[in-house]
Amino acid sequence: MKPTQQLHDLGQSLWLDNITRGLLDGGTLAGYIRDLSVTGLTSNPTIFEKAIGDSSFYDSAIADAAARGQYGEALFYDLALEDLQRAADLFRSVYDQTRGTDGFVSLEVSPLLADDTDGTIQAAVELHARANRPNLFIKIPGTSAGVPAIEESIFAGIPVNVTMLFSREHYVAAAEAFLRGIERRIAAGRDPHVPSVASLFVSRWDVAVHDKVPERLRNRLGIAVGKRVYKSYCDLLISPRWQTLAAAGAQPQRLLWASTGTKDPAAPDTMYVEALAAPDTINTLPEKTLQAFADHGRVTGVLPRDGGDAEQTLNEIARAGIDQVQLAAQLQQEGTRAFSKSWQDLLKGLAAKGAATKQAGAAR
Repeated sequence: MKPTQQLHDLGQSLWLDNITRGLLDGGTLAGYIRDLSVTGLTSNPTIFEKAIGDSSFYDSAIADAAARGQYGEALFYDLALEDLQRAADLFRSVYDQTRGTDGFVSLEVSPLLADDTDGTIQAAVELHARANRPNLFIKIPGTSAGVPAIEESIFAGIPVNVTMLFSREHYVAAAEAFLRGIERRIAAGRDPHVPSVASLFVSRWDVAVHDKVPERLRNRLGIAVGKRVYKSYCDLLISPRWQTLAAAGAQPQRLLWASTGTKDPAAPDTMYVEALAAPDTINTLPEKTLQAFADHGRVTGVLPRDGGDAEQTLNEIARAGIDQVQLAAQLQQEGTRAFSKSWQDLLKGLAAKGAATKQAGAAR
């Protein structure tokens, strides 16, 4: 049995952290679904920047849009939604079979809205309506401005993938926003079944402290933070507050491991996938990591529900001089800035391609 199938049988969903038109047109994504137990995927501005900028798959669509005078965000969302709608349709049977627990794809609101609560809420409503797929998440960052937008979007019945979470405190804030949104729906007599996931970024912790901690502590921080958050997740699911909502028909906000590709070339390439095996969670993997795990990964155990050695490891890292609260805030800010840069580069690339195709058409 393939390691990917073992993880699936354990109860962990494997999602691909990538989307390109080439993956769809060439049948690669369908192959991952068939052969590697992939049951969903995620996207972000960096993924789309590379997908559109590094290939010719989108050129004809960009040329057609340029001829109509369409540029910028409107053009991007047309391209992205076409890809994600196709992917959502590939996963629709999974969504139906799991009664809306699995089989999702994700589309992010503009990262330029990271500090704009009202703008994020409006964008989530509009994108959800345009997507017209029940198994498409709208990604909203768990920033201070994003948290109230998460609550309002859940209350509005919009499936939300909370992104840019780096710590237990970030996760708890996102979970609280989800709970408040569901509680308000119940109070208003609405259906409490609104899917959501909370995405914890893992490997970026270890990149940030690689040269700041002793060698024996390298590549241990991200996993320790994951264990700590998993304990909070498990505690929430057995809490009286959640049990009340579950009895009313609510579905848990699932915990998702993001940024699980190994960045340190000296570390095993399946390190985070193996360490974060746990039922009722999701791991979204870059293609390279998915292929590596399918080839030589191992499933040797599951995360302890009580956090295991997380606090011991985190205390050791604190004694090495790492302020984890400050670093979590820094990582969230850096992640948001990185996505904003990718977004701006993406729009510039679209404009350049559109101008080039329009000029080429005029020269003919």
